[in-house]
Amino acid sequence: MTILIAYDGSDDAKAAIGFAGGLAKGQRAVVLTVGERPAPSAMLAPAGLMVPVDTTAQDEAVRQALTRLAEQGAELARQAGLEATARYEDSVSAVWSTIVDVADELDATLIVTGTRGLGGVRSLLLGSTSDRVLHHARRPVLVVPAPE
Repeated sequence: MTILIAYDGSDDAKAAIGFAGGLAKGQRAVVLTVGERPAPSAMLAPAGLMVPVDTTAQDEAVRQALTRLAEQGAELARQAGLEATARYEDSVSAVWSTIVDVADELDATLIVTGTRGLGGVRSLLLGSTSDRVLHHARRPVLVVPAPE
């Protein structure tokens, strides 16, 4: 059994890890943090020209920070009783899509996610990550409600 746990560092994601640990102690888990990566960037110059912007250093710093975040999530999962490893993925599409793709790649038995959403108007327009994972995954999804 492999459990894929989506982790973004939020209290909701921590609650999801805790619940998964209580539910499946001793099971293998992959704690996944996904970094949203916009399409190649360009900046509008004052003269009205599009100028490519080199974001290599910034991208590497973000990648390192999110890799550390995934490691922190994996450590929480180990403390909750799971045999956890960390994984970081860049996403050029949507975060939910990357979660579903990684679950398919791993042939995960279960996807676990918190309920943290965008909220407000953005949520109505875009939908939440957990909602999209729930509706697009081809395997069971456990959505853990926010802690009170």
